Amino acid sequence: MSQPAPASVGIDAVPEPAGSGTAPGDEEITFRTRKWVRPEDLNANGTLFGGSLLRWIDEEATIYAILQLGNHQVVTKYMSEIEFVASARQGDIIEMGLRATAFGRTSLTMRAEVRNMITRCSILTVDRIVFVGLGADGRPTPHGYTTITFDRDRIPAGAAQPD
Repeated sequence: MSQPAPASVGIDAVPEPAGSGTAPGDEEITFRTRKWVRPEDLNANGTLFGGSLLRWIDEEATIYAILQLGNHQVVTKYMSEIEFVASARQGDIIEMGLRATAFGRTSLTMRAEVRNMITRCSILTVDRIVFVGLGADGRPTPHGYTTITFDRDRIPAGAAQPD
């Protein structure tokens, strides 16, 4: 099987249909993005600082939650235990994958996997990240969804639309 074309490095996030990847477990990933490890992302050991990686995961998971719930007001409610099993070094490219695992009345639960694209090693897995959609009053609000979307039909109302 051929490798998928690499995404541009940085904040590109491209939804990919189930089964389009080549690595084990990719059939479960429905949203992925890649980051380039730069000097400012390193810890004193010269490897990827865990705080940087967790910030990236939370940011990408927030974007995914916004698109799935159709609400730009979402908050991280819970993140399960995290165990780092490998790291990355300056210049490595890491790939973060997300998959929605459950829709609650006001929430979305997802799973995150991160791997080093250079070494092909898994860096970590977060089994549960829970986001809650909020209303204008700042309280949890029902979203009415039960399935993943690959369309842009859930971009929150009022978001800038091209002319």
